[in-house]
Amino acid sequence: MAKELGFVMITPHSLRKSRTGGIIGRFSRIEGLEFVASRMFGPSQKLVNRYADLLRNNPDIKPDKRDILADYVLRAFGPETDTGRPHRVMMLLFEGEDAIKRIYAAAGGFDDTQESSDTVRGTYGDCIRDAAGKVIYFEPSVLVAPSVRSAKNTLALWMEYAESDGGIVKNALSLPDADVERTLVIIKPDNFRFPSSRPGNIIDLFSRSGLRIVGAQVHRISMAEAKEFYGPVQAVLREKLCGRTTEKACTVLEKEFGFQMPAEVKDALCKTLGPYYGDQQFFEIMKFMTGLWLPDVPEKEMTADGKVRCLVLIYAGKDAVNKIRNILGPTDPSKAQPGSVRKEYGSDIMVNAAHASDSAENAIREMGIIKPERNLLKPWFDKYYR
Repeated sequence: MAKELGFVMITPHSLRKSRTGGIIGRFSRIEGLEFVASRMFGPSQKLVNRYADLLRNNPDIKPDKRDILADYVLRAFGPETDTGRPHRVMMLLFEGEDAIKRIYAAAGGFDDTQESSDTVRGTYGDCIRDAAGKVIYFEPSVLVAPSVRSAKNTLALWMEYAESDGGIVKNALSLPDADVERTLVIIKPDNFRFPSSRPGNIIDLFSRSGLRIVGAQVHRISMAEAKEFYGPVQAVLREKLCGRTTEKACTVLEKEFGFQMPAEVKDALCKTLGPYYGDQQFFEIMKFMTGLWLPDVPEKEMTADGKVRCLVLIYAGKDAVNKIRNILGPTDPSKAQPGSVRKEYGSDIMVNAAHASDSAENAIREMGIIKPERNLLKPWFDKYYR
């Protein structure tokens, strides 16, 4: 069976209610589906109107559902009428065999909101009918495609607006711009080794911050990006590990040769073995984040995508950096507080679940390297539907 590319659209209501993590977790744990791309949108009224028309005329949707879905999109997706502030929509792309059907089944049917907790809509959606059976309130939590044709047409429309309406959504908060701080979070590759709800669970923990997600990108960090991102760490490792390396090496040598190492030997080890060991640890960090061993990567391949995935999120709000760092916990998970991201999901100093900017200045620097505003949906759309 051939692979397909399907989408999940998380609605503005689900994003406002911080149901994002739970929804991502439900889809990312499906065996055989790979979470390959994500992008935030602040849909313009023009996009909303065209999407509503697409739903209203979609032959793959049951006739009695088309108007309800179209009217819902017009009501919930468009910018606020009084302020013009955009509502946020998060697009997720999943690749896999029979992806469209499996995504549709996991999302649940129109009325699963009343009958089932086994589906995403059964858990997070609402469908209220009056005594005559007429729908008087509908919140589907996610929108998905019922067919490959529908997926293609929907994605083709949203791709037209991916640059103008997508990326890092601005003016999405009610706070004055001067009070809005942005910070970068990377949910690291160890959370994507196999299908699981871990990425979503981590997002759920960050939701305690009260901040808003304004950018999202599934990213395969290149070696060039990793070197620039973690470059300052290399000098720290060379200096910090010098004394520890020398001490360990002298212990081994003294046991082997039966005499204490003189000062000049210790000094030589510190100057040679220490930096070398620091570099090896730096290469391990690069491998963890890219799936590649730095000394083996040819110069011409430095900017190519890495072999492993991470999820980049941009959070915005008051005091965003400190709020996220407090929930993240210290670098060493063994020293983190219970309930923090790294205590719950980290293993050691390197495999510690997530990264977050440690200052507003570093957030700007790191976003400049990762470029979360880039449209990484496009290569996947082109691969399947162009």
